[in-house]
Amino acid sequence: MRTIAYRHAAVVGLAAVALTAAGCSNSTNLDVSAQPQVALVVTSEVPAPPAEVKLTGERDVEVTLTGPIAAKYSSATDKQKAALGKPLTGDHNAGTRDSGVVFQQFQGGAIVAKNSQPGTPAYIIWGKIRQAWNVQRDADGVPSATGTNGSAGPLGVVTSDENAVGDQLVATFEHGKIAYNSTTGQVEVTVNGKVVPSGL
Repeated sequence: MRTIAYRHAAVVGLAAVALTAAGCSNSTNLDVSAQPQVALVVTSEVPAPPAEVKLTGERDVEVTLTGPIAAKYSSATDKQKAALGKPLTGDHNAGTRDSGVVFQQFQGGAIVAKNSQPGTPAYIIWGKIRQAWNVQRDADGVPSATGTNGSAGPLGVVTSDENAVGDQLVATFEHGKIAYNSTTGQVEVTVNGKVVPSGL
């Protein structure tokens, strides 16, 4: 597996400036017994995300995940992978939207990223939150048969995995959030700071 080395320099610049200033000083009060400061350079190796991940999709068709989608799938927990299930096949289940958004749909959810550039974060969306995100909405976020949904809708692209906040699971989007209360089954959709009907 490829690795990327990251270097973290600590205090090197300040030590060099301090030693230079001390050596260039005209002061007669220079303490030559003072210990010189030495900096430590730490190198750590972090596995690079895979360039691609090959999975067996529905009807035993091989599916290749790439870029941010492959990176997210690789970093997903076993529980998340099991909940996602097999990747779906066909043009409408994976690809790049006109906006540049990349996605891969699975039996139990989807992985979505704002673009395919290396390092772009991707997020898993599923369950009631995904259902509410996929409701067609007008520009204000109100459910409408003539509206748009998903990343093209008024919420925009997902910007977090769902996170537990009390009894709620919450996912954020470019222009709002969706909260699902796992105790009551209620779904709350907020678009541009305004709570709108969930449409579910």
